[in-house]
Amino acid sequence: MSKNSYPKVPWRTVKDPIAGHPRTYENGIKLDWYTTEAPAGSYRSIFKWGNPKEYKVPSEGMFNYMMKKLDFTPEFLNSKKNFGDSPVKYEIKSQLSVEEHKALLAFVAGDGADDDYTRLRVAYGQTMIDLMRLREGIVENVPDLVLYPSTTEQIENIVKYCDEHKIAIYVYSGGSSVTRGVEPTVKRSITLDLGKNFNKIISVNEINETVTVQPGIFGTALEAYLNNPDNFKSGNAYTVGHFPQSFEYSSVGGWTVTRGAGQNSTYYGTIADIVLSQKYATPIGTIQTSHYSREATGPNLNQIMMGSEGTFGVLTEVTLRIFRWMPQNRKRFSYIFKTWDEAMKAAREMMQCECGYSSVFRLSDPEETNLMLKLYNVDETPLQPLLDKFGYKDMERCLFLGFTDGEKGYSRNVARNIAKIALRHGGMPLTGYVTRSWEKGRFNDPYLRDTLMDFGITTDTLECTVNWSNMEQVHADVRKICHALPNTVVTTHMSHCYPQGANLYFIFLTRMQDEDAFKAYHTTILDAIQRSGAAVSHHHGIGKMFAPWLEGYIGEKEYGVFRVLKDYFDPDYNMNPGGTIGLDLKPEEKKFLREYTDYLEQPKFD
Repeated sequence: MSKNSYPKVPWRTVKDPIAGHPRTYENGIKLDWYTTEAPAGSYRSIFKWGNPKEYKVPSEGMFNYMMKKLDFTPEFLNSKKNFGDSPVKYEIKSQLSVEEHKALLAFVAGDGADDDYTRLRVAYGQTMIDLMRLREGIVENVPDLVLYPSTTEQIENIVKYCDEHKIAIYVYSGGSSVTRGVEPTVKRSITLDLGKNFNKIISVNEINETVTVQPGIFGTALEAYLNNPDNFKSGNAYTVGHFPQSFEYSSVGGWTVTRGAGQNSTYYGTIADIVLSQKYATPIGTIQTSHYSREATGPNLNQIMMGSEGTFGVLTEVTLRIFRWMPQNRKRFSYIFKTWDEAMKAAREMMQCECGYSSVFRLSDPEETNLMLKLYNVDETPLQPLLDKFGYKDMERCLFLGFTDGEKGYSRNVARNIAKIALRHGGMPLTGYVTRSWEKGRFNDPYLRDTLMDFGITTDTLECTVNWSNMEQVHADVRKICHALPNTVVTTHMSHCYPQGANLYFIFLTRMQDEDAFKAYHTTILDAIQRSGAAVSHHHGIGKMFAPWLEGYIGEKEYGVFRVLKDYFDPDYNMNPGGTIGLDLKPEEKKFLREYTDYLEQPKFD
């Protein structure tokens, strides 16, 4: 990998077949989609998702659907929107002294920058608040200096120096945080960008089936190496098995410190299952966790460090489990169920029947099913009339899809048992077209977000963990709050499933361009998740955005353990300060569970 460039995406090169502009939709609405590369040095070049030259526009069916649901009018769509293509410019001066600036650059042999564009590029992530601010050229927080370390020793020296001089440290690599996890909200700060130089594979141990890497390595680069059997004496191909939707533009370090989960987690596990050991540079020195699979030696330090989101120290090394990569054994499946209730029962039985787990396991509720069939153009195939004919009614039916991985016999057996259970619960098998269509869009659907925002359409996500016993109630309660905002599409799917429960993932699309309005809406949803008893995050992490709800969810006495750890590792609070996982929030900034009667009142929106 080139030392002076970010990892390229070696896999997918197929462009969206419907991309292009302008396009004419129902009622003669004509939209000139922004499908050219953002100007160099612009705000848009920072906030745009993924490949600078890649775009995605909604299909005819999907856009016409949104036009009705979101009550689009020609006046709304054609009103002036800010594309964010103006040059980056702001007036925030560095708070570092000349001596500090010079000393910090010396640690990385001068490989750093403090120009306006570079400082802003590492300051925001991919939350909707970030995107709204960047489109309007609102710059609130930037680091004073960006450094590009290439060795663990450099990072350890920087951490020690910053602790002595009371300089805050933030860490950036992929920049795909959806929780404001990377934003440098404290003055006198630096950001370590690990994606540029600190992205190497350190070693592979085929005997133990592990790989040790620097945390700035992107998922694509790691998988491209592991998938190639020519790189290994055994001739085997391997995988880490971690494929979040941000896979193409996220790093191993980001996965680890946020306790992330990939779309194949039902089989391979979340990152908490995949990480074997970690090494951190902290203000009190180097912390190295154990490298054994299991041990009864007190509380597990490996699990304690995961999820700390840079508040204890900087992750400098991580060892991951690897698995045999055998995509030729994959068995794809998709079914349609008549109701959400029947679909949930089937999914629970599939997870509890003790006949193995599929790799991807995804169940969409009726509203998401309605949208997905349009997003992947299923509504334009012969499947559509068949669904109606056999009693799978629109806005009641639920789409279930996935695929298996592993050894050939295992993979086939899991698929067979899923088929038996699905049929027993009235599931109708669909063709492989549906699952393959989902696979094609599994990593490039985020490109739609920027395209829709160009015309005032906001789409964002929230997710939580539930048990099977409270899944139906949480689903109903949270969706009720989401739908309190008029003209809003709210879809939900179940993913990352376990014998005891699953992740519920909520996606909303609405007409919204105002940051304050978004914050108010977002708050009501997080309030609803907390009141429902669900975990406030399954895999997105906490950051600064979800932090006010964390102590209320964990419990005040239980949360005190986090604070004790912070006081031990970073007594001066220089590591990712400003509210990350709530460690330095004021009491009045925190959200605690209110009386249930308050929850029954739906919020009002103007």
